[in-house]
Amino acid sequence: MGALGVVFGDIGTSPLYAMRETALAAGGHSPNPASIYGALSLIFWALVIVVTVKYVVFIMRADNNGEGGVLALAALAHRAPVNRAAKTAIGIAALMGLALFYGDGMLTPAISVLSAMEGLNAGGGAFSPWILPLTLIILIGLFFLQSRGTEKIGKLFGPVMVLWFIIIAVLGAISILKQPQILRAADPRYGLALFGSEPWTAFVALGSVVLAVTGCEALYADMGHFGRRAIRWAWLYFAFPALVLNYFGQGALLLSHPGDVSLLFYALVPPWAHYPMVALSALATIIASQAVISGVFSITRQAVQLGQLPRMEIRHTSATERGQIYVPRINVMLCVGVVLIVLIFKSSDALAAAYGIAVTGVMVISTVLVGLVAIHRWHWSKPAVFAVFGGLGLIDLAFLTSNALKITQGGWLPLAVAAAVFVVMDTWRVGRRVHLEKVREGSLALDLFLDRADKMTQRVAGTAIFMSTRTDVVPGALLHSLKHYKVLHERIVLATVTAADTPFVPASRRIAVEKLGKGFFTARFVYGFFESPNIPEALAAARAHGLALEMDQSTFFLGHETLVPGDHPSLSRWRVALYMWLASNALAPGRFYHLPPGRVVELGTQVTI
Repeated sequence: MGALGVVFGDIGTSPLYAMRETALAAGGHSPNPASIYGALSLIFWALVIVVTVKYVVFIMRADNNGEGGVLALAALAHRAPVNRAAKTAIGIAALMGLALFYGDGMLTPAISVLSAMEGLNAGGGAFSPWILPLTLIILIGLFFLQSRGTEKIGKLFGPVMVLWFIIIAVLGAISILKQPQILRAADPRYGLALFGSEPWTAFVALGSVVLAVTGCEALYADMGHFGRRAIRWAWLYFAFPALVLNYFGQGALLLSHPGDVSLLFYALVPPWAHYPMVALSALATIIASQAVISGVFSITRQAVQLGQLPRMEIRHTSATERGQIYVPRINVMLCVGVVLIVLIFKSSDALAAAYGIAVTGVMVISTVLVGLVAIHRWHWSKPAVFAVFGGLGLIDLAFLTSNALKITQGGWLPLAVAAAVFVVMDTWRVGRRVHLEKVREGSLALDLFLDRADKMTQRVAGTAIFMSTRTDVVPGALLHSLKHYKVLHERIVLATVTAADTPFVPASRRIAVEKLGKGFFTARFVYGFFESPNIPEALAAARAHGLALEMDQSTFFLGHETLVPGDHPSLSRWRVALYMWLASNALAPGRFYHLPPGRVVELGTQVTI
């Protein structure tokens, strides 16, 4: 029930527009039987090959401690015994996948809700002027509610989506009974015949066929929340049959009424049930949008933990569900982006031209990464990997190439969003590396400092905790504290937080404490990319490792760095400026690590990059 409510919201609402757009691409405004059979055959086999075979059978086997998604998959591939250049390529592929996911995250809510509300066009079009305003009200309201969490409303997701799948299956089955010959479209020869008779038209139609499989990444990305078995069963025995029945029902309707293609999904609905179906469609698309928004929040947290994005505020909106989080900055960015997209494109037909290219880009990246995992972790032979994932990769590339034809019609939008996100993440990653190298150049080795510690100055009561990125050098905040106060605390803890390439880190591996002598300790805290670091909690747990602290007698010292561009910067000047802006807007370490505000001292310094 939970998987149906969250995982299948996106792909489950694709019948609102996928068959319509594919039929229009294959046969024009009044499709003929050959184009109807061909379009439906392509959609059916896309669901079978891309979703069922590729994702459900193969890719869901590549779990990172039970978790999925492009970052988890990239982390698995990164462990393969390959050269440094290959590891760099894997890292860049992960960044590209993340960037494309953000582009998809803006388009999905827009096209889903807009396509549902376009059902108001029927019946003379009296409600047509209300379509855009109602769409915007629903979307803005959805983003407004994110800060309150979705725990209560989330309980309705499963039942609503169960009702949705049952109704679209029944509507499709009724239509099939009127034109049972449509079932012949399950024969792949009809899709191949479309390529044989009109190869260019069929190739262009692939750009619309992919609309039927958008959301397939959610099957893999949400694996950690519901488990592989629940998602597979929900797909194979419920969602997949319902979608097939509805798509074939739409094809059957087109055989007898080809002129109904513009409102194809709603043409299946009896007149008395039309407006209730519009309401149910709106609910289903809200659920689909919520799933995508939650996915963007989740992947943002992963990127922040892995150092791919600057620190930002991440709020937990549920005391019991670890996946229920809210990221204010990303929520505002998504809301503004989605509203602008709706106002620019104004119809789901226009948005369909922009939709798909981001999804197919992520699909290609996932296929390449899972191929590496198959060789190095599943120990498949290279011929088997090339046969299986090479074939699947060719299909993905065909979808991607077909969608590339839509770049001038709106496909530029998700690519522009993805390019902007990629530049930000890559600048942060490279800039952070240069930044840390500059700090290290001016650092003092810790062992040398310890040799002179007793001779430098007097000791005072209490514990000083210095947050640092390294434990082999003296933190800049410690040197500045010594310079200004001329004293050292009787106990000094050098605390370092690192991110593992796994979603979660067990308690046994979370903390490592080392006693250096002369009152100095190092404490290393390791968190998975699905976890939020809480240093006071970790320090309390460090008592079992020989480091007993009293928080009311401890002070946290943080370095507050002011970045200054150098005369000969290591990066191009625009990148230096962008990195400085990102660093200045990053969440303060005290808030990110949940340090007690009354026990934090910040010491400023300048760093030239």
